[in-house]
Amino acid sequence: MQSLLLFGVAVAAMGCTWAADRAIKSPPRPIEPTIMIRPATAGDVPRMVELSAMKRAQYESYSPTFWHPARDANQKQEAFFRGLVADPSWICLVNETGGSVDGFIAARVVWAPPVYDPGGKVCMIDDFVVAHPSLWPTVGMALRDQAESKASQAGAVISVTVCGQRDVPKRTALQNSDSHVASEWYVHPIAR
Repeated sequence: MQSLLLFGVAVAAMGCTWAADRAIKSPPRPIEPTIMIRPATAGDVPRMVELSAMKRAQYESYSPTFWHPARDANQKQEAFFRGLVADPSWICLVNETGGSVDGFIAARVVWAPPVYDPGGKVCMIDDFVVAHPSLWPTVGMALRDQAESKASQAGAVISVTVCGQRDVPKRTALQNSDSHVASEWYVHPIAR
């Protein structure tokens, strides 16, 4: 009986090791970040696309239909980002740590819809990604703060940041910086 119990413990331990080896692992924790924010350039676009692809894969696991990437998503996004970094009406910033881009933000100052009056223009932040979840409170919020500073110079009085509902590290960093949820999107398949 005791040998059967020991066999069961050994099999369970092997099973746990096997499962742990095959589990989806988050990327290795980065070196301690430095805050070195600068305008994004065309040379940064490949890394921005790479970081975005990682975020798309994460978001697809949350909502597989809505966030399902197009077959040529990277090529389309590369062309889009090349246009953004060349367009002075966009605020495109990157943070660099140890010679590598570990986060970026793309924002644009726009007028609120005519039925709303927040008291000025709005800084719309959509493409906003960091290389590792642990970077949201530092790199992520420094990028957001810098984008807001630039947006303020263009008349923005409020920022609106897109965040996936289950993106807990990003959501937590935003909430800890006095941001609050103003709207959510609900996705529902339409029967054909």
